[in-house]
Amino acid sequence: MKDGETMQEENDHYIDIWGDNVKMKDLGISMLLCIILALGGYIFAPGDDPQPLLFGLVGGVTGFIISSILIKPKRNISRMKGDE
Repeated sequence: MKDGETMQEENDHYIDIWGDNVKMKDLGISMLLCIILALGGYIFAPGDDPQPLLFGLVGGVTGFIISSILIKPKRNISRMKGDE
């Protein structure tokens, strides 16, 4: 949290997706990366069916792996006294 920023202002930078809070910037970067790689694999795949499908899937998985390496989780897990 930056100086002078309240907890509510910090939480405004996140959106809730499937019960997890993510930054819009990080979500946009990962979606764009996955879309570009999946479409690129599909469009530029050599040969006939089913190669475009396979190249597109490989591109999507590659985008996911790159996104998970580049964008680190921002979770802070803390244990409260009495939690066990």
